[in-house]
Amino acid sequence: MRIVVAGGTGFVGKALVTRLAEEEHSAVVLTRHPDKPRLPGKRTVQLVWWDGRTVGPWASHIDGADAVLNFAGESIGERWTARRKSLILDSRLNATRAIVEAIRAARKRPHVLVNASAVGYYGEVVSEEVPESRPKGDGFLADVCDKWEREARAAESLGVRVVMTRTGVVLGKDGGALPRMMLPFKLFAGGPIGSGRQWFPWVHRDDLVGILTSALMNRTLSGPVNVVAPECVTMKQFCTALGKAMHRPSWAPTPAFALRALLGEMSSMILTGQKVVPTKLLQSGYAFRFPTVAQALDDVFK
Repeated sequence: MRIVVAGGTGFVGKALVTRLAEEEHSAVVLTRHPDKPRLPGKRTVQLVWWDGRTVGPWASHIDGADAVLNFAGESIGERWTARRKSLILDSRLNATRAIVEAIRAARKRPHVLVNASAVGYYGEVVSEEVPESRPKGDGFLADVCDKWEREARAAESLGVRVVMTRTGVVLGKDGGALPRMMLPFKLFAGGPIGSGRQWFPWVHRDDLVGILTSALMNRTLSGPVNVVAPECVTMKQFCTALGKAMHRPSWAPTPAFALRALLGEMSSMILTGQKVVPTKLLQSGYAFRFPTVAQALDDVFK
């Protein structure tokens, strides 16, 4: 397949592009820094400049492509100042809007657009399970995800299958949230964050990549898809498993008030959660490589 990837040089994108190259797909990676390649030296991977906001010469690669995967957007892992919140939202909307416009102008349109989203769409859900059919929740992230998904769904009217991956916390060896969570455990001061009772939806990076490549081929997948492992655990259960995997105790909780003082509104992303279930993925027959936290962390620390 000929695949265009926006946001393909980050923690998830690099692993995805590597997998695509291994499977002998041809990948065009849209990046703002094509002169600084951070991808394996694969002959089937081409780096192309774009600004992430407007349609430009890069759009010629959309014409005739089989699929587009879009993960472009500013990191949410920094304190949410007013300026940062604007960057988080605008970067996602502008990039997705530009991609949809490029699809609209293409003579031969791609068959599928796989667009990133997040479980933050559901807001805080204290107890019941959360399938894809659950309506939008409250809060900044819920609003961002809702607007982001609406931009992507505009491609449906162009005859393109759209898959929106509502992803949980991605676990991997060399990036994402895990290194920050590991630091206090390395200092023998690890423990649950906040009450520890909030749900912690997660997915191993290898499974995320497998799900993304599956979504390219599996025409039964469309609309929102919860990209989380089948085993959803609480923050306390996850931190206990993390301590065990690192051979460290999990005894020193981080109080909610301290986290709010440190991170401000961004702390809500950590202090709240949802018991998200991968209903569509299980129905589609996707087989998780790492269905449990213990298996995922064993792989990370092996």
